[in-house]
Amino acid sequence: MGKDLIIGVDAGTSVIKAVAFDLNGHQVAMASTPNQVMLGPGGAAEQDMDATWVATAGTLRALADKVSDLAQRTVAMAATGQGDGTWLIDADGKPVGPAMLWLDARAASYVDALRNNMAAQAVAARAGTALTPSIQSMQLLWLRERHPERLAHARTAFHCKDWLFFKATDKRATSACEGAYTFGNLETQSYDDVTLALLGLSDLKRLLPPLSPCTGAIADLTQAAADETGLTAGTPVVLPLMDVPLTLLGSGGVAFSPDGLRRVGCSVLGSTGMHGWMTQDVNDLHLEAQTGYTIAMPWPGMRVRLVSHMAATLNVDWLLALVADAARFAGSACASKVDLLTRLDSLVLQAAPAQAVYHPYIAENGERGPFVDAGARAQLSGFSARLGLSGLARAVFEGVALATRDCYEALGPLPEEIRLSGGAARSPALRQLLASVTGRPVRVSYREECGAAGAAVMAAVAIGRHSNVREALPQWVDAYLDNQLTLPDPQQTALYDALYLHYRDVAARARPAWQDLSQIRNTLVPRG
Repeated sequence: MGKDLIIGVDAGTSVIKAVAFDLNGHQVAMASTPNQVMLGPGGAAEQDMDATWVATAGTLRALADKVSDLAQRTVAMAATGQGDGTWLIDADGKPVGPAMLWLDARAASYVDALRNNMAAQAVAARAGTALTPSIQSMQLLWLRERHPERLAHARTAFHCKDWLFFKATDKRATSACEGAYTFGNLETQSYDDVTLALLGLSDLKRLLPPLSPCTGAIADLTQAAADETGLTAGTPVVLPLMDVPLTLLGSGGVAFSPDGLRRVGCSVLGSTGMHGWMTQDVNDLHLEAQTGYTIAMPWPGMRVRLVSHMAATLNVDWLLALVADAARFAGSACASKVDLLTRLDSLVLQAAPAQAVYHPYIAENGERGPFVDAGARAQLSGFSARLGLSGLARAVFEGVALATRDCYEALGPLPEEIRLSGGAARSPALRQLLASVTGRPVRVSYREECGAAGAAVMAAVAIGRHSNVREALPQWVDAYLDNQLTLPDPQQTALYDALYLHYRDVAARARPAWQDLSQIRNTLVPRG
């Protein structure tokens, strides 16, 4: 066989996946390996950098067990990964401590300080991105105060995918798309001294890696990396964007009509929820809102606007765990998770709407979209003793859909259509509620690994298989979109329009109480 495969790697927070695609975008095989998150006091969330690379290399070897002659058939590889976070290495390329992840909440006070002195607004106007505890700039401020010895030994600050690219090629680089939204200027797609000064990080500019074009740097796989991964030395390795923009790309977030780019929303409802849309109109960016991310795409003039809430299907997981605990408490055998999900979906669709209001802020590190509050917590309100399991389940599912609408509303007018991927795409109840709560039709992407597919698209363009991203869309993306839409229920949409206003009002009123509760917790478990 000739070289007929592209490998896309998606190094997520909890799972690392490696996917082999043929040159027409068909998924040939996939392998995965768990990735361990180390949680600690004060909202700490870290990962062992070496362990993440070892797991990635092992996943590639596992893929080779499923695909004959994988190494000889691979024409290129691209590895994306979880966004934000801080992955530090020294002059010799060795990790300087564990990586701080995107869900680490310890830098929250630095976000508050910059918001209070208006610097955050100026940063958003220049870089296009609101400050959150997830973003590397805030984590560097935290590290400078709490662990100055790490920064003293560090030579380069990476994101996860940059670390994998370095391990594969021995090259230090990051995408200009990400360097700009974190430390730079959205218009020039470069690092920006004014932005760094506003952040108070001018002295740490030395840590910023060289910027590669948004279309991706290409370097050869080293012999050492080939020995670890089982691939062939010299295989082209492409440096793509981080996982979320590529997941939106891979799941149908770019759509055209004869008149041009359509206003199509794209939602990824996995453990967390990410929502956004693509635009080529700078007037659509609304940078003054200080909400979410604005990131350049590997396409001239294209930007993606993103807002993420911290917990989507994590809320459903909590509900399932509660049901399982209740069954065990009653001395009964519990069904499998798959069976429980199926039953829960049916229960939700049969239940009456709006029996209670659920705010899905269940993540330990609070909320980051469309507002930033590390103290935010989930709450169930407006219910009586008549609320049973079906009403509770419906409220939880409605809460996820309401949080999704909240994110879209923060970006501007609601899109004409929402395209859905992630675990929730398999849930008829969540699809229907998302359609009814937003009043917009929902279309599902059946692409199994959208992030890896987005990375592979960038590799396909980089090696010249396609002349640009748009040319790749029909084969790689559009072919996996469901032709059938889930349509909103007009009567329920009218109800949810009213409920949404109440949902937002309750969340706004609850924030002082969250802060009080956070202070009480911190007296018991001080932030590290």
